[in-house]
Amino acid sequence: MAGELTGKTALVTGASSGIGRATAVAMAAAGARLALSGQSEDRLRAVAQTIGKDALVLPADLAEKGGPEAVVAQALAAFGRIDILVANAGIYVPGEVATGDPAEWDRMFAVNVQAVFRMVRAVLPGMIACRTGDIVVTSSIAGHQVFREEPVYSATKHAVQAFVHGLRRQVAPDGIRVGSVAPGTVLNALWGYHDEGRVASKVASHEGLRSEDVADAVMFMLTRPPHVTIRDLVILPQNEDL
Repeated sequence: MAGELTGKTALVTGASSGIGRATAVAMAAAGARLALSGQSEDRLRAVAQTIGKDALVLPADLAEKGGPEAVVAQALAAFGRIDILVANAGIYVPGEVATGDPAEWDRMFAVNVQAVFRMVRAVLPGMIACRTGDIVVTSSIAGHQVFREEPVYSATKHAVQAFVHGLRRQVAPDGIRVGSVAPGTVLNALWGYHDEGRVASKVASHEGLRSEDVADAVMFMLTRPPHVTIRDLVILPQNEDL
């Protein structure tokens, strides 16, 4: 896919690790200019160094009031336009509703749902003016079915799915493509996987995905011909029993 995104500017949230990092690396390799958002400036700078080209580092807490809008404003000030938004930042809070912490739920909704809404709203005027653009939101298999262990998390991802479908209908006449990528188990830090040996074992038994596998799916979505929209892409480990 080398060169397929040349001339395009992309904003990736949650870019400091996991799916966001892998997607940013893949997009840069395809020629895109990158604005990288995440909570850890040090980790974002490490990603920028890995990319090996000028990348804009935008540390931010997207749960804070005005956080999403500030990130978009800084990216626009630096690059003049945003052609691609990968709204990937997310929080995972499982557990029983009866004993759950509503404050944790509030923060999860702020990042997984509200930040997506607000960031999309901030990038849309420029995309509409240019009559082109791509928006990819990281959903989850939990956005397509509900798991006993994570009812509140599943609710955030169902909200994302509804938003993506409605948004796509609104902006399709403006030449903007909108889709979601919905992975099953991804073997990264969000899900508690830090040891490469453990990751490799799960991959070998077809029980988990690498972040790079999801990034490849996102790149497939972004590199289709302009007349093709991938509305939903569900990607699962071959041996995950769902």
